[in-house]
Amino acid sequence: MSSQVSWWVFGVMSVVLILNLEFSVVEGGASEETKIHIVYLGEREHNDPELVTASHLRMLESLLGSQKDANEFMVHSYRHGFSGFAAHLTDFQAKKISEHPDVVQVTPNSFYEPQTTRAFEYLGLSQSSPKGLLHDANMGEDVIIGILDSGVWPESPSFSDKGLGPIPKRWKGTCVDGEKFDSKKHCNKKLIGARYYMDSLFKNNRTDSGIPDTEYMSAREVFAHGSHVASTAAGAFVPDVSDNGLGVGTARGGAPKARIAMYKVCWQTQDGSCATADILKAMDDAIADGVDVISISLGSAIPISREIDISNVFSYGAFHAVSKGITVLMAGGNFGPDAYTVQNIAPWIITVAATSLDRWFPKPLTLGNNVTLLARTPSVDPELQAELIYVDSSKEMTSEAAGKIVLGFTTAENGESATDFLNKQMEVQAAGVILAGRRSDKMIVSEGLINLNIDYQQGTTILNYIKSTNKPTITVSPSIALTGPLVATKVAEFSGRGPNSVSPYVLKPDIAAPGVSIVAACTPEKMSYENGYTAMSGTSMAAPAAAGVVALLKAVHPDWSPAMLKSAIITTASSTDPYGEPIYSEGLSRKLADPFDFGGGLVNPEKAANPGLVYDADVQDYIRFLCASSYDEMSITKISKQTVKCPSPRPSMLDLNLPSITIPFLKEDVTLTRTVTNVGPVNSVYKLIVQPPMGVKISVTPETLVFNSGVKKLSYQVTVSTTHKANSIYFFGSLTWTDGTHNVVIPLSIRTQMVKYFDQ
Repeated sequence: MSSQVSWWVFGVMSVVLILNLEFSVVEGGASEETKIHIVYLGEREHNDPELVTASHLRMLESLLGSQKDANEFMVHSYRHGFSGFAAHLTDFQAKKISEHPDVVQVTPNSFYEPQTTRAFEYLGLSQSSPKGLLHDANMGEDVIIGILDSGVWPESPSFSDKGLGPIPKRWKGTCVDGEKFDSKKHCNKKLIGARYYMDSLFKNNRTDSGIPDTEYMSAREVFAHGSHVASTAAGAFVPDVSDNGLGVGTARGGAPKARIAMYKVCWQTQDGSCATADILKAMDDAIADGVDVISISLGSAIPISREIDISNVFSYGAFHAVSKGITVLMAGGNFGPDAYTVQNIAPWIITVAATSLDRWFPKPLTLGNNVTLLARTPSVDPELQAELIYVDSSKEMTSEAAGKIVLGFTTAENGESATDFLNKQMEVQAAGVILAGRRSDKMIVSEGLINLNIDYQQGTTILNYIKSTNKPTITVSPSIALTGPLVATKVAEFSGRGPNSVSPYVLKPDIAAPGVSIVAACTPEKMSYENGYTAMSGTSMAAPAAAGVVALLKAVHPDWSPAMLKSAIITTASSTDPYGEPIYSEGLSRKLADPFDFGGGLVNPEKAANPGLVYDADVQDYIRFLCASSYDEMSITKISKQTVKCPSPRPSMLDLNLPSITIPFLKEDVTLTRTVTNVGPVNSVYKLIVQPPMGVKISVTPETLVFNSGVKKLSYQVTVSTTHKANSIYFFGSLTWTDGTHNVVIPLSIRTQMVKYFDQ
């Protein structure tokens, strides 16, 4: 990710700072520099957006000294889901305005990056099935999904509105004209909204945005990310598409008839793609426009900001969206497989991990001794037979590699990146490169120079063959397609992993969805993808896949809260693939996946539609969570516009009604409470099944839950104790309520810490 960048402007002349008579007169030099700051004011005090904006301008005018400066220096007014604004301010002005009693927080503008055919059939959402969630939800037709990303290629067949009914009457959004984007021509009953945000990229003189001429000054994208994400969530059925012949099939989104609203917040710039000020404005607009679901495949660098830190704009915006009944899903980030790398960790967000599919495009490599290995990197290169040579990646290149296929090894320790090694081979005109390193399931189609990825074991096999003969040769064949139960499902190596580095009592990620080699729409301007479809990998792909599933659930359960929808997909998720085989976690070494890899497990749409019980939570629950997280009462009051008095002692973070239990510091016995709501048959009896983590005792009261017409919600208490005598690693288990039909499962993640913050 690019480092944070501030956009500077000169020429602030001797301004007077007077804000509600609380600011002193301050003289500023003519050379004072400004940069965009976000001023967050919490909940709106007016229902009229125009009045909200007027109050922002008055505050800025009192700071800057004139109405003219206030209008010129204002970048965005956030006036729908919450109150705040972005403006060009000096650091001194930002500090002064932060002292105002109505201001919750002031933060500089910063930048985020994007996280980057068979997926839904793999999840059981088949168009050919005459019944099931896809049928019951009418493919999500009346649900509106807001996408914050790099824009859209509106001509893609994935955004055709053929067969769709009228746009839902509750839709209040718009399509904005711009460069090569005509709202009357390019928006339709599928792509019902298209906005773009770039004001915070400009300097105060409205010049020098840093956006290259190759970009479109409109919602049209050139980045080839937003179209992929949008079509993964809600793309129409498009037959016979592929990525250069790989993954041939029908492309479609999770909710093929859902409506799409694109909010372009990412641009091709040298300094950063997606500005926080623009992201907040887009989320504010999406709330006002009437979206039902928001899908965001963007993320920041590590370390991760606190949930209610304004620099964590996603968490801030999502808090207000969820308070309005809008479900927010976000990518878990691509910094895996190390622990504590999962991003977008607020408990009101659904954080999505990425898994592979039951599909693989290996490339056969046949050595001169007739041993055949399968390379993990697919390509459509024709068959090639060539001499094979080993090159030490730490040594200087020589011309002896010309015309040959080069085997190399790369590790984090030797400082040699795969790109550097590949560039060296191109310089000496090698025929191809086989690079042994960490496993990768990413689908990267090589062009020209053959570029293949294998693991260390395969690399050692090839190296031993090279050493055994005077003239080693290799035949590289075109990729083959393997599908079905022969292909194991894995949590992708790149997928961000738990535990949660900010709030360790909150399990993250929440859920997993397919995010490896997903074929979906792109721009035809993307090199060698003239048909407008490509395979991409990342949690960027997994988040919209899960968003499509949530859109279907919203269609059949329109009255469910975001927390209920989140609970439904977590408690019904699977720790096995659709064929009953265990799901593995890909990383430095392969292991069985656990909750820190995939949360509740792989999303199971059909079961999620009928979960039996759900764990609900509302804004008041999240306010109590903020109290438990030691946020000060004044900040919580300003954020919620409610007079908040946190109880003393503060509540436990363990009592937030999550569909999981995570205890990072277990020493003495701990008792916590969970509450479930019956959404299944009115008269139901649920029995308890517990699989305790190793060395941990779990006691639950009561052990039976009885629901009827007068009892729809019940609470239960869980007491947790440890038998470990020393600090332990995390151990995992599960707690299940079952009525014989529904199995409502929550993951348990518990670590004994006899000495807190001390690892042995």
